[in-house]
Amino acid sequence: MEWKIIGIIAAICTTSGFIPQIIRGIRTKRLDDISPIMYVLLIVGLSLWLSYGIHIGDMIIIVANAAGLALSVIIVILRFKYMGQR
Repeated sequence: MEWKIIGIIAAICTTSGFIPQIIRGIRTKRLDDISPIMYVLLIVGLSLWLSYGIHIGDMIIIVANAAGLALSVIIVILRFKYMGQR
């Protein structure tokens, strides 16, 4: 199997994993159970992976980590947005 295909499948799986959390957060307006420290570390890691992908010019790494970074930031924004709405 072509390794780029494996990379694309891996990127889709790991990136789409954020979507259920976003959907649940929007529906319930509750994200107080997520760990902000974990998401800060995740955002830093995704930013570094994005930088690395840009440096080596690998579009799979760039797109996957840019999408993961955007989705993680959305989750953190929703968490703080809904914090005082109880």
